[in-house]
Parts: sequence; structure tokens; C-alpha cells
Amino acid sequence: MIRSRGLTKRFGRILAVDDLDLDVREGDVYGFLGANGSGKTTTVRMLLGLVLATSGTIEVLDRPMPASARVVLPEVGALVEAPAAYAHLPGRANLALFDAMSNGGHARGSRAARAGRIDDALDRVGLGGVDGRPVRAYSLGMRQRLGLAHALLRRPRLLVLDEPTNGLDPQGIREIRCLLLELHAAGTTIFLSSHLLAEVEQLCTRVGVLDRGRMVVQDQLDALRRPTGRVLVHTPDAAAAHALLDGRVERVDGHRLLVRFDDAAALNARLVGAGIRVESLVAERRALEDVVLAATRPGNDRIARR
Repeated sequence: MIRSRGLTKRFGRILAVDDLDLDVREGDVYGFLGANGSGKTTTVRMLLGLVLATSGTIEVLDRPMPASARVVLPEVGALVEAPAAYAHLPGRANLALFDAMSNGGHARGSRAARAGRIDDALDRVGLGGVDGRPVRAYSLGMRQRLGLAHALLRRPRLLVLDEPTNGLDPQGIREIRCLLLELHAAGTTIFLSSHLLAEVEQLCTRVGVLDRGRMVVQDQLDALRRPTGRVLVHTPDAAAAHALLDGRVERVDGHRLLVRFDDAAALNARLVGAGIRVESLVAERRALEDVVLAATRPGNDRIARR
């Protein structure tokens, strides 16, 4: 769905994106993760033809960009940086104008069909009950929701989102997360740029990590969060378990033990076979935070955990 090779962007002496090879596959929820200022938004703008690359190639929907923008962009929904809107107009009027502009200035379908598309987009982002107030009176969260409604109006094959939960409260973040998962389940490929680890970890199937313009990690999330070879065990018989597994227990915290053991099922069988009660047992996996911190260099802008 999205592929770049050697993608580079310079702004004078500043190297914003450095030899970037992106690989976003159909059906992905791809998390493009990086600290603020790492080059994420510049990359997104190049993918959409809003900024020209200094060098390298881009394909979106298997077509070269920006040469094929007229064919590609009608099938792409996008929200980049602050949502664009006519501040003096209400949200519905903004969407009606966007709908017409996306079709060369001509209305698509009957008035009822157009109104239905707009109402559906507003409902999906939680703005179905919006009144006629102008966008200038919207909160930041409402503006962000309106930008998402813009992106969904075309019912796109590919959704490209740059920090889509910016300005939303926890309930709003959860609603947008559920919406994106629903869209993905219906067949939409999603490219999500974010600096929030928790957002990417809960949503994404594949992850790329950008550090000062360079891709330092790109893989399936499950592969990145591979088992560590340790197992977390919760048992009321912690002392007995510790004695049985002497030499393998790395930490004991009340009823919880951290045990070096590659096979969680075999460990469970061993404990139960010795008469030890096991309330829960789970293989420990690498945290995405650890993956990112190991791959990136410290700087002034940090990737947020929440």
C-alpha cells in the first residue's frame, strides 16, 4: 500500500528524513512511531504529495507519488497536523465543501445522498449532534474529530493519520481507537503516525520507529514483542514454588514470581504436578517501550508512554 526507497528530505542544511525505506502492507495498522521532531510529519506530507522529496521514490496504492496524485488521493483519507477548516463555517458546511472539492467542485449524487455521507462521517467521529456554531468555536478535540470526518468522507481504502488523538480526552481517545479498529476490520489499511507508545501498542499490527529522520526499527508488533524467556507466576504458594524452582526464580514479590523458563506450559505442569496452586501464569514479552529505547538515541524530544 505504501512503499518508499531511499526517501530523503532536506530543508537547507537540515536533514529531516534520511534514506527512509517504508513498507506498509495491505491490511496493516501501521504505527509510525517517533519523538516529536523526528521527521514523521515531513514523511507523511511527502507520501501525500504535499512536500516534494529531495531524493528517493514513493509508491502509494502501487502507483508513484506525486505523479499519480490525481488517481491515488481520491482513495486515501488523510489527517495531517492541525485539521484544515473554514473557521467561519459550521462543521457540516465544511464537509459539504470538502465533498464537492474532492470531486472537482461538482456535487456527487443527490442532495440526500450527500447529506447522508456527511451525517455518517459526523456520527462515526462523535459529532453527530453538532449544532450550527462555526468551527472557530470548536474545542481542539472537536476540530480533531472534524478532521477525521473529512478523512472518512471518501470511505477510503487507505487512511493516513498524523497524531489523530491530539487534543482528545481519554474517552475520546478510546472512541477513536474503537473506530479505527472497526475500519480496519472492514478492510481499511491504516497508517498512523504518533509519538504515543500506548496508542501504537493497542492499535497496530506493524511498527516502524523513526529516530532523527532514520528508520531504526520496522517489523510486526508481535515479532518486536517476542517472549523474553521469563514467565510471570501468581501463586498463593510462593515459598513452595520458590523452593521447587530454586535457581530459576529471578524475583519474588509477595505472591508473584518472575521465573526463567522458556516453556510456560511445561512450567505450569511442573508447578501443578508438585501440588502448587497457580492463579495465573503468563510468558513475559518485551515491552514496546524497551524496543524503542534500545533503538533510539536520547534527545530533547521524547516518546511519551501515555
